[in-house]
Amino acid sequence: MIEVTDMHAYYGKSHILQGVSLNVQEGEIVALLGRNGVGRSTTCKAIMGEVTPHGSVKFKGQEIAGKKAYEVANLGIGYVPENRDIFPGLTTRQNLTLGLKPGQRDGAGRWSMQMMFDMFENLDRRADVEASVLSGGEQQMLTMCRTLMGDPDFVMIDEPTEGLSPQMVQKVAEVLQEIAKRGISTLLVEQKLSIAMDIADRVYVMGHGQVVFEGTPAELKAREDVRKEWLEV
Repeated sequence: MIEVTDMHAYYGKSHILQGVSLNVQEGEIVALLGRNGVGRSTTCKAIMGEVTPHGSVKFKGQEIAGKKAYEVANLGIGYVPENRDIFPGLTTRQNLTLGLKPGQRDGAGRWSMQMMFDMFENLDRRADVEASVLSGGEQQMLTMCRTLMGDPDFVMIDEPTEGLSPQMVQKVAEVLQEIAKRGISTLLVEQKLSIAMDIADRVYVMGHGQVVFEGTPAELKAREDVRKEWLEV
């Protein structure tokens, strides 16, 4: 589904990504782990075209490195940023409608607005109120749902459980598993090791702009040296 090979990225003169290679297969949940500042979010932005990638980024076999973000989105890639970029002056329903691609009808793909409301009753109850009054957890749900409305084949979700209650964290995990059941591939950037280890098929660990470990959750659990050096505070 997505294959990144020897990808580099820069902020000015700062060399942030230093030869990142990873892949996500169809229907897989792959977790990208690591401490803050190691390049996980930049990896997502480089794939999405928000940061210029140097190297190869292939989506369904097609080279997309160098394409603009809207071009990448129209190919079928969704991105849920960590800063919950909602439109605060619009209602929940209007925010979800904006997730549809040009010419796409609600319910024409794998998701519909009603499915979002069925999954998240809080959003249903607040469907016609301004998104600015939603709680942090509700705004996170709205951001994820708005991305799914575009019916992507591959989604990158950056820190979806940050600042959420344990109950809402569990809900996010359930939605991620539902996404995978529908054949959608997911690259999950996450700080909470327990969530990633529970739901991911494979994990990558990043350190200093590079991938320092690749394997299954079980293999990572067996590597105390990797966890201590690159994950634990």
